[in-house]
Amino acid sequence: MTRLIALFTAAVIVLAGCDTTTGGSGSTRQYKISSNSTAKIQYRVLDSINALRQASGAPALELNAQLNAAAATHSRDMSIQNRPWHFGSDGSSPLQRVQRVGYTGRFLGENISETYETDMQTIEAWLADEGTRTILLNPEARHMGFAWYQESNGKIWWTLVTGSPVDTPQVHG
Repeated sequence: MTRLIALFTAAVIVLAGCDTTTGGSGSTRQYKISSNSTAKIQYRVLDSINALRQASGAPALELNAQLNAAAATHSRDMSIQNRPWHFGSDGSSPLQRVQRVGYTGRFLGENISETYETDMQTIEAWLADEGTRTILLNPEARHMGFAWYQESNGKIWWTLVTGSPVDTPQVHG
């Protein structure tokens, strides 16, 4: 596990130049996501997670448009509720949300975060926690959705959802 975290930290350092920040000289820099950065950030996160999955022996993930939609909806909803939690303002669970967007695969997990941190810092925090790390590295996962909602004050609500096609065999261990 230490090797995975070291690998990820190295990847974060390499990718640090990709962050979009604002702020004048001498001011604290705020991570501000531009509206045209969606694909860039989603693929950067996908590539980083897949590097970690490869190191752990898990198969690569693919971005899934339906899971991206479920993640985006939940990120916005958490902002409206002003709390990071796995249930929607209508009481919906993560499983119900992925079904609503038409995902026919098997829902496996959801990671959420309320932060002012970058996407890479958020992934690093998820890796540091056993529960959220398990979702990132689950060998059954084949699909990923990743989205966020950023408030005008800079706070970001991140959501990552994983799933697998129904024909993917379950891993027992």
